[in-house]
Amino acid sequence: MKINALLSASLGLAMALAGAGAAVATTAQADDRPLRIGVDVPYPPYQEKLPDGSLTGFEVELVEAACERMQRQCEWVEQGWDGIIPGLLARKYDLIASAMNITDERAKQVLFSDPYYQVPSVWVGQADAEIDPKGDLSEMTIGVQQGTIQDEYVTTYHGEADIRRYSDSGGVVNDMFTGRLDLVFTAFPLAQERLISDERFARKGELVTGPESIYGPGVGAAFRQRDRELAIAFSEAIQGLKDDGDYQALWARYFEK
Repeated sequence: MKINALLSASLGLAMALAGAGAAVATTAQADDRPLRIGVDVPYPPYQEKLPDGSLTGFEVELVEAACERMQRQCEWVEQGWDGIIPGLLARKYDLIASAMNITDERAKQVLFSDPYYQVPSVWVGQADAEIDPKGDLSEMTIGVQQGTIQDEYVTTYHGEADIRRYSDSGGVVNDMFTGRLDLVFTAFPLAQERLISDERFARKGELVTGPESIYGPGVGAAFRQRDRELAIAFSEAIQGLKDDGDYQALWARYFEK
């Protein structure tokens, strides 16, 4: 009986060790797979598509550098902005890196990394139009990208205006060029790239970075609530890039021209 008990105990130990080994192997295998990253394209200069179909831009390069620091491969998954959080929750990708501002409302659904940059917003109108965005805009037709902080800001402070919401930034820009809009409220770098560079358009008023109740502390990557360790590892990788000076060099290349 003692021998049988000893054999049973040994067998149980062997099975436990085998199970532990399988768990370690499974974890290692999971860490080896590419990190799938949800992104809404285009949103220059943060995310852009090259003629060969590959992606580039400040945030794309930054996240790929963070992945390399984490010893993970990146795999970008394109997703329209309206469905970008549902896609994350449905496990279509592992995180979102798409110029997403950290807000209390979004934090109810997702877990954010530490913020890694802040994007000011800007009003853009016809160059010869005298418009004060701090004044009465009730007679204006204003274009914004739907579901963005610019949409929330205009809805909150200029709800009396004719607000036209677009599923992507391209639609906003196109309707400004065709004269369907009096004003556009969008991210400053995008406006620089696609509107203000044209002599027909000009910035109106001051850059907008608040209130924090709308803008939050800045842009961060979004994760599922359960993936806290991944979010921490990502934040540490971004901080490492800042400590080494790689972040500053990348920022200068895109924004300090």
